[in-house]
Amino acid sequence: MTEVTYERECRTALFAVARAARLCRAVQREIKAEVLAKNDSSPVTIADFGSQALIVQTLAQAFPDDPILAEENSADLVKPENEPLLSHAAQYFTRFRAEEPREPKAGATSSPGDREALIRCLDHGAADHGGSRFWTVDPIDGTKGFLRGGQFAVALALIVEGRVVVGALACPSLDYRPAKAKPGTLFYAIRGAGAYMISEDQARQANPAAERIHVGDSGELRFAHYCESYDPSHSAQDESATIARRLGITSPSLRMDSQAKYAVVARGEADLYLRLPTRKDYREKIWDHAAGALLVEEAGGTVTDIMGRPLEFHHGRELLANKGVVVSNGRFHQAVLEAIAEQR
Repeated sequence: MTEVTYERECRTALFAVARAARLCRAVQREIKAEVLAKNDSSPVTIADFGSQALIVQTLAQAFPDDPILAEENSADLVKPENEPLLSHAAQYFTRFRAEEPREPKAGATSSPGDREALIRCLDHGAADHGGSRFWTVDPIDGTKGFLRGGQFAVALALIVEGRVVVGALACPSLDYRPAKAKPGTLFYAIRGAGAYMISEDQARQANPAAERIHVGDSGELRFAHYCESYDPSHSAQDESATIARRLGITSPSLRMDSQAKYAVVARGEADLYLRLPTRKDYREKIWDHAAGALLVEEAGGTVTDIMGRPLEFHHGRELLANKGVVVSNGRFHQAVLEAIAEQR
């Protein structure tokens, strides 16, 4: 039997998130980010729409038979009152889907064809369930961080038979290690082949050399560093602090938006990431964790829910069989789970 390597899928995923990250940077740099409020009151910007459309277009061209589960759709964007946002999103989508994006001309507007192409790509990512093989996309994970000038990520993962087999993360605000003049780091992993990072500048080279990354080797909780969500509505921060004290962790938490938290655990800058549910009925979205979870696992770490169960990515758009998320370097994962159980 021929072994499936997923190298082509990984190259495609890395290209897709890198290009989408450049679009997001341009939106931050050039205009005031225009925002829509979704039904759950979370924000979405023209960069979310443009980023997702770019990624979906890339995947649809390379793997036309693969379903795509993406976070956004065009339902709100096509409402008459949001026409200016649709037009701006279409401008950026059209500009960055070119091989060599150019600076926009003064007074440039999008055409009806541009807007229709954007809408088609957005809605191509609206699958409810992917089947045995599908992609999941978060065009901007951490939109509040993006708006605030903090951390955000562009996340893409391939799921086959319920397992994440390829993950790619672009973290435009996360410095490469060792520190470079410009921030911006890309991370990727293939199941069974390790986890890697590369700077955004290197990614534009013909044959870039990636650096393999590994979780930290700290085995003592008192020396551990942990991270959690920046937004208290995403994770029970008071409970995390209590659990940290119970474990003997003395350092304060590092609060960050997005799957950049997975990235800092994967490369050993943090030893633990706690995402504790703020309400009993909440279920995590698969695009918020798929790429990051594979990255940490391939870097040698451990990812489970707060009950110690592996994350299950084959129940549609949500982690229906899981509750919360615990990410660690693997050396004291069980102790953390026990502390959570005692606290709860």
